[in-house]
Amino acid sequence: MRLFDEPESGDPEPGSPEQGSPEQAALVVRVLPDQTGITKTFDYLVPPEWAGQVALGTRVRVQLGPRRVGAWVVEVGVEPPAGVALKPITKISGWGPDGDVIDLARWARWRWAARTPVPFLRTASPPRMVHALPASAARRHPVPPSDDDVIQGAFRPDPTILRLPPAADVIPVVQAAASLGDPLVVCTSRTQSERIARRLERAGVPTAHHPDGWDRAAGGGTAVVGTRAAVWASMPELAAIVVLDEHDEVHQEERTPTWHVREVALERARRAGVPCVLTSPMPSLEALGAATLVTVDRANERDGWPRAVVADRREEDVGRNALFSPALVDMVRSSDRVVCVLNQKGRAVLLACATCRDLARCDACEASVQRPGEDELVCRRCGATRPVVCASCGSTQLKTVRMGVSRVRDDLSALAGEPVAEVTADESDAVPDARLVVGTEAALHRLDRADVVAFLDLDQELLAARHRAAEQALALVVRAARLVGGRHGKGRLLLQTRMPDHEVVQAALHGDPTPVTEAERARRDEFRFPPVVALAEASGEAADAFARSLRDADHPQVEVRGPIDGRWRITAPDHQRLCDALDSIERPPGRLRLAVDPTRG
Repeated sequence: MRLFDEPESGDPEPGSPEQGSPEQAALVVRVLPDQTGITKTFDYLVPPEWAGQVALGTRVRVQLGPRRVGAWVVEVGVEPPAGVALKPITKISGWGPDGDVIDLARWARWRWAARTPVPFLRTASPPRMVHALPASAARRHPVPPSDDDVIQGAFRPDPTILRLPPAADVIPVVQAAASLGDPLVVCTSRTQSERIARRLERAGVPTAHHPDGWDRAAGGGTAVVGTRAAVWASMPELAAIVVLDEHDEVHQEERTPTWHVREVALERARRAGVPCVLTSPMPSLEALGAATLVTVDRANERDGWPRAVVADRREEDVGRNALFSPALVDMVRSSDRVVCVLNQKGRAVLLACATCRDLARCDACEASVQRPGEDELVCRRCGATRPVVCASCGSTQLKTVRMGVSRVRDDLSALAGEPVAEVTADESDAVPDARLVVGTEAALHRLDRADVVAFLDLDQELLAARHRAAEQALALVVRAARLVGGRHGKGRLLLQTRMPDHEVVQAALHGDPTPVTEAERARRDEFRFPPVVALAEASGEAADAFARSLRDADHPQVEVRGPIDGRWRITAPDHQRLCDALDSIERPPGRLRLAVDPTRG
């Protein structure tokens, strides 16, 4: 789309030297305004004196109607429209993403159903204007390959998923990537990325820590290390991509567009023809479907998981006191540092039989059920219903299991005879250096060490209504495992559950995520959950109109269901068909949120 503006008051007349005649300024560029509400591109002239300073991705300012706005140059050397006087760009602001990243952003717009590539280009741009790039850095000496044949062998033309235990050091993986040239390493936290960047620098590898080192990365000759946004870094000599802990939810953007580092990395590596290695102690089904699994030997993998103790709560009363098993009491009264995890916010309330104490679960998918009325139990995961009867003993007396972090903190303090610190995501205070800590899963993110991590009610995670509940529960166990160390240390995990045979519990006991992978694959296949199908959710005031337009369109194998809790669920056999269908529907007026691969589906 070209911008054909009539001269406004104060604007130069068409054909004047400032405006630029075809003889004076033959270069025409196409720009994308940095405005989320604008989906079109526009053509502008480059003044002759700036012709050598404008390239793909350059950030400029242009006159768009009555305003001057920022924009990216997305095409250079556009054929000028005949007989039309184009406006010139008004300012060169600085460097922006290179051509390869711009093309990747165009693909991401389609892949995550965005109206425009603007959100991706913003992420790919430097946090501050960059007016010059440094010369390509030179290494002091080559980086030798990793001496671990399994790790070195993971860097092959096709993508791989390298399954490493929680206690494994990932530096050998980064070293193997650096031996190939300039690696891009995406981490789960700034603390982790800073540590890896320091170790690379000490090894003589010039390193750009993203986003502060954006200009160094774009200059070339450096390893690039950072968190989620680093996957969009401009790198002229990209040699390999490593994504650490690909299963971690931090790699997915919660706001729309809901892009995921794993998918961007895989596509970028494919386009560049470089190796892409994903690491994880518990690879997601999405990763296993896109990459070849590579594992270390069983002995090393088992030793990289901590010892786990299971407290079987099936014979205990339903209620608050059931949280304090004899095993937990012994640990709390020891000299160990104990972190107790109890997730309450955003989790389903559990029901348990008052007679046999068994948890009320869905007969079809085994998720927790809720009791919206007096006569029916409803599963929020698959929608199945059944009478209010215990499936184990036939009793009709069900009790609600309610727990709270603050109440547990008080009870633990009385039990131990000493203060107990509380850690939740709502608190911004410094992390307490207390021996006893209780909190939500935020405690696993904010603390850096523990002798014992106790999951007071793991069943809340195992039976959550989300289709990724088992993977997400095991991810919490993995994070806890990193606080306590491997099997040969003193650290332990305590898993309190009424389902000791659940695959997540067995995976933690044996240091092997395979049971979770196998059970999840069968469950997702049976109930047609991702990644067996591609999923998107539409919500907002315009969601009804959008969903109905999509339902009326001729898109075979695209199913539209809803609304359920204000959301429409859109599924297709694969992302090609799903994203093509979403892209074909004109957006109705009003707020519309399209989440492809929703974060907590």
